Amino acid sequence: MASLDDDRASSAHAFLKFGSIYEPLKCINLPKPEGETLWDKLNHYYRIVKSTLLVYQSPTTGLFPTKTFGSNQRAKVHDSLYCAACAWALALAYRRIDDDKGRTHELEHSAIKCMRGILYCYMRQADKVQKFKQDPKPSACLHSVFNAQTGDEVFSHEEYGHLQINALSLFLLYLVEMISSGLQIIYNTDEVSFIQNLVFCVERAYRVPDFGVWERGSKYNNGCPELHSSSVGLAKAALEAINGFNLFGNQGCSWSVIFVDFDAHNRNRQTLCSLLPRESRSHNTDAALLPCLSYPGFALDDEVLFGQTLDKIIRKLKGKYGFKRFLRDGYRTALEDRTRRYYKPAEIKLFDGIECEFPIFFIFMIIDGIFRGNPTQVKEYQDLLDPLLQHTPEGCPVVPKYYYVPADFVEAEQRSPGSQRRFPSNNGRDGKLFLWGQAVYIIAKLLADKLVSPKDLDPIGRYVAPQDQRNVSMRFSNQGPLENDLVVHVALIAESQRLQVFLNTYGIQTQTPQQVEPIQIWAQKELVKAYFHLGVNEKLGLSGRPDRPIGCLGTSKIYRILGKTVVCYSIIFDLSDFYMSQDVMMLIDDIKNALQFIKQYWKMHGRPLFVVLIREDNIRGSRFNPILDMLAAFRKGLVGGVKVHVDRVQTLISGAVVEQLDFLSITETEEAPVFKSLEELDLPKHSKVKRQSSTPNASELEQQPDVNINDWKNKSTYEILQKLNDCSCLASQVLLSSILLKREGPNFITKEGTVAEHIERIYRRAGSRKLWSVVRFAASLLGKLVDSLAPSITNVLVQGKQVTLGAFGQEEAVISNPLSPAVIKDMIYDKCRLQDEREAVLQQELVIHIGWIISNSPELFSGMLKIRIGWIIHAMKYELQIRAGEMPAKDLYQMSPSEVKQLLLDILQPQQPGRSWLNRRQLDGSLNRTPAGFYDRVWQILERTPNGLIVAGRFLPQQPTLSDMTMYEMNFSLLVEDMLQNIDQPQYRQIIVELLMVISVILERNPELEFQDKVDLDKVVQEAFHDFQKDHSSPKGAENQSDMTAFYNTHPLGKKGTCSYLSKAVITLLLEGEMKSSHDDPCTIS
Repeated sequence: MASLDDDRASSAHAFLKFGSIYEPLKCINLPKPEGETLWDKLNHYYRIVKSTLLVYQSPTTGLFPTKTFGSNQRAKVHDSLYCAACAWALALAYRRIDDDKGRTHELEHSAIKCMRGILYCYMRQADKVQKFKQDPKPSACLHSVFNAQTGDEVFSHEEYGHLQINALSLFLLYLVEMISSGLQIIYNTDEVSFIQNLVFCVERAYRVPDFGVWERGSKYNNGCPELHSSSVGLAKAALEAINGFNLFGNQGCSWSVIFVDFDAHNRNRQTLCSLLPRESRSHNTDAALLPCLSYPGFALDDEVLFGQTLDKIIRKLKGKYGFKRFLRDGYRTALEDRTRRYYKPAEIKLFDGIECEFPIFFIFMIIDGIFRGNPTQVKEYQDLLDPLLQHTPEGCPVVPKYYYVPADFVEAEQRSPGSQRRFPSNNGRDGKLFLWGQAVYIIAKLLADKLVSPKDLDPIGRYVAPQDQRNVSMRFSNQGPLENDLVVHVALIAESQRLQVFLNTYGIQTQTPQQVEPIQIWAQKELVKAYFHLGVNEKLGLSGRPDRPIGCLGTSKIYRILGKTVVCYSIIFDLSDFYMSQDVMMLIDDIKNALQFIKQYWKMHGRPLFVVLIREDNIRGSRFNPILDMLAAFRKGLVGGVKVHVDRVQTLISGAVVEQLDFLSITETEEAPVFKSLEELDLPKHSKVKRQSSTPNASELEQQPDVNINDWKNKSTYEILQKLNDCSCLASQVLLSSILLKREGPNFITKEGTVAEHIERIYRRAGSRKLWSVVRFAASLLGKLVDSLAPSITNVLVQGKQVTLGAFGQEEAVISNPLSPAVIKDMIYDKCRLQDEREAVLQQELVIHIGWIISNSPELFSGMLKIRIGWIIHAMKYELQIRAGEMPAKDLYQMSPSEVKQLLLDILQPQQPGRSWLNRRQLDGSLNRTPAGFYDRVWQILERTPNGLIVAGRFLPQQPTLSDMTMYEMNFSLLVEDMLQNIDQPQYRQIIVELLMVISVILERNPELEFQDKVDLDKVVQEAFHDFQKDHSSPKGAENQSDMTAFYNTHPLGKKGTCSYLSKAVITLLLEGEMKSSHDDPCTIS
C-alpha cells in the first residue's frame, strides 16, 4: 500500500507539468468531422479501445491488469470482465459492417481470450471449488486476483479478501450473454462440468457472507465478511441466466446444458428482497448496488423496491464528482493510513464527509437511463460526467478512478461539506488508467451513440421494460407473472390398494404406485442421488451436486431419467425420525404452506405437479377426520386459498414442466445407478384399514410420571431396572431411563435391549399415543435433530435478525451467520438441557415454525431484532397462564406441535385490547419487541450522553460507538440489543425500552440539555418507582418495597402513568448537570 503514496506523488507531478494540481487541464476532444460515416464512428471508438484498453491485455492469459504502469501485474477478475465486455460490445457494433477489416474477429477474440483466461485461472483452483461447495468459507474460495501474465495466485486468503460471490456471478452472467451472441468460449466436457460446479457454489450465495465488490467486507474494514445485497443479487441474476443454458451455444447437445436448483435460486431471490434497500448490516446503502440492480445484473423484479433502493443510493451517495462507494469510506482519502490493511476501531469517523467520489457510477446511471428509456436521466448524468473526464496526450477520454479531497482542504471540507474542490486520482497523461471505468465508459458511449442497442448487449433479455412485461415466464429474465392466478395440478397417491378402496368409500379418488406405471414415483432424496452425477469430473477432482434437499419447486417438475418418467413427492411426505411428523395437523399445515409457496414462486412454463402421498398411518384414529376434510377440499378445487386441479398422473403430465436429466446417460461399459421408486404396500386388497390403532387424545394424567425423579436419582441401578420392568407408565419409564442413560451410558443392557434402544421404543409408543411431553423427553435424551433446522435459521438471519438459543434466564448462544446442522445441534443441546430436557427439542420446533412464519409473514416480527427462542418459550408459557386465569395453566410440553405453532402465531399477533399492562409488558418484553424508530432514538440519546449508558451491568459507550457507526445501520441496533441482553425480567426490559423513548422525547424538546455523567438506567427506573410508591402508599406497602408489580401494571400515559414518573426522574438527572450555552438563548444577557 505504501506504493500508493508514490502513485499520488507522480499524479501530482504530472499535473504540475501541464498546469496547477488544483486546476486540471481543460478537456481535449478528438476532432470529429461532420457527417461521419458508421465506419468513422466505429473507428473513433476502436482507436480509444486499442489505446486505452487492449494495449494492456496480457498476451498470455488475456487478463487486464489493475494498474497500467510499473511492474505490478495483478489482474482482478471483476475488472477484467468489464474490459472483456467492452471489447465484445464494440465487436457487436462492428457486426453491422460487411468489410470490417478483421476488427470484429479481433475484438470478439480479445473478449474470448479474457473469458478463457479467467476460466483457466479458476480451473487451476478446482480443489478450492470442491471444498467450497461443501463448506463455503473464505479459506476455500476461488481467488479473485491473479498474476496477469501467468495466472498464478498472488495473495493467500489471509492476505486478501478473495471471497467475492459478485465476481464469480458476473463471470457466469457475461459468459451466458457472450455465448448467446454467438461467441464460442467453452470447448469441452471438462469445462462444462467445471462451470456446473461453479453454479453449485453460487447457488448458496444467500447464506454466504463475503467481502463484496470493495473486497473489505464490513464497512469498518476489520476483516469481517458480510452478507451483501449486491453479491446475492448478482448470484440471482447469474442463476436465472444460466439455468437450462447450453454452453456450446447453437452447436451444443444435451450434455452441455447447465442445471440450476430452482429452489436455491428462489432463496436468493427472497434473501435479496429482504436485505434491500440495505447493502449489508454495516452498509446502509452502497453504490455497488447499481451494477447489480441495473446493467449488467438487472437482478430485481420489484419496481417499487428498485425505486426505493435507487433513491436511497442517490440521496446518500451522489456528489458533484461521482458517487461515494458508501458512507465513511476511507479508501484513498488523505487521512487513510495506507501502511495498514485494516482500520482501528472508530477510525472510519475520520473519513466522514471526505469520502472519495467515483465518476464511474455516473456512467452506470447513463447506461441505466438508456436501458429504461429515460433520456432526462441520460442527459443529467452526461452533463455531470463530461467536465470530469480527463484526456491522454493523444486526446482519448480518460475516466478518473476517483476524485479526492487533498490533505490541505480536508478540514474545510468537513466543516462545510461540498465546499472544497476535489481532484482526480489519474489524468491520462501520467500513464495511469482505471480500466474498469474506461470499459464502462465505452459501453455507455456506444449505447448513447446508438452504435449498439440494449438488446445487443443483453441478448438473453435480462431487462424487460415494464410496458413490455407479459404473463409469461422467460428463462433468462427476472420477470415473473404480473398477477399470479396459478392452478396447481395435484395427484393423490395412496400407498396401498387397501387404502385406495377405503378412501373411495368416502368419494376420494386416488391412484396407487402400481396404477401410475410405467411412471415412477420417487422421494426427493432419490432425486438428490440422481443429481450426485451432475458435474462429476474425476480429472478435476470434482464430485457432483452436494447433498442438498430438493425443495417444493424442484419436486413439482417431471423428470426423464435413464429412459424413465419420474414424478417426485415433496420432502414433507418423507418418513421423518423427528416427532413433528407424527402430528397429522402439522402435515396438513405443511401441505397448505407448500401449495401457497408454489403458487407464489412458480415462474416456469407449464403447471406444477404436486404429488400428495397418503399413508395408512395418516388416517389412524383421530387423524382421519382432518385428513378427510383436506382431501375433500382438494376435490372441490380450493385448498388454503390456492386453486388446485386433481386428476390422474397420466393426464397431468401433458401440462407439466419436464426436466431431462441427460447427464445420467451412461456408456455400455458403465453400470447404471440404481434408484428406489415408491413401492405399493403388499396388503390384501379387501382387508380393513386399521383406523383405531391410535387413541383419540392422551389425557393429561397419562403424561405425568408416577415416580419422582429426586426419589430415584440416588437408588441403585438394580432397583431402577426392577422398577423399569414393572412400570407400565411411559412417562415414568422415560424418567427412569434418563437416570440410567446418564449413569450407565446408552449401551447399558436392560430387559428390552440397550438403554438407547429402550428409549427409542418409548419414543415410538408415546408418539402413537400422542403423549407429547414423553415424546419430547425421549427425543431429547436420544439427541434427535429436526430436518431443515439450518435452513430455518438462515431464513431468520436473511431478514436482518439474529437468533439466540438457550433457556430463559440462562446463558444464550447468539447466531449471526448461517451454521451447519451439526454446530447448531451441539449449541442447542449444550445450552438448553440445563433446566428441562424437553427444552432442547421444543426450541428446534420453534426454530422450524419461526423460519416458516418469518418468510411468509415478516411483519409479525417487526420491532424484533433478536429472536430469542428461550424468551419466546417464556412468552408462550405466560400466555397459557393468562388464558388459564385462576385454573392451573396448560403444560406447553404436553401440547402437540401444531398447537405449539398456533400458540406461537397467537402471541406474535399485535396485542389484543383489554389486557392488563403487566401482561402486555410481559409479552412484549419476552418477544424483545421495540417501538418504531427505537434504535434511532437511542442513537440520538447517545449523542447527548458523553459518558454513555449502562443497564444491568452492560455499558454502551458514546465512543467509539458514534465514530464507528452511523445511526441507521443494523450493527448499531444490534449493539443496543446487546446492552439490553443482561436484563432478566421481560416486564422490566419493557420499562427500560419505555424509559429510553421518554429520554429521547425530553432531549428532543430541550436541545440545550445533555447528560454530564454516565446514565445508569436502572437508577432512573428506581427513582421513578420510588416516586410511584409515594403516590400509591398503603398500610401494607412497607412489606413489599421492592415489588414493582403495581408499577408494571400501570398505564404508560396520563398524570399517574409510568411515563410521568420516568420523565420526572430523567429531568431531575438532567438538571443535576450543566446546561450547554447557546448564542440564541433568550435568557442570556450579553
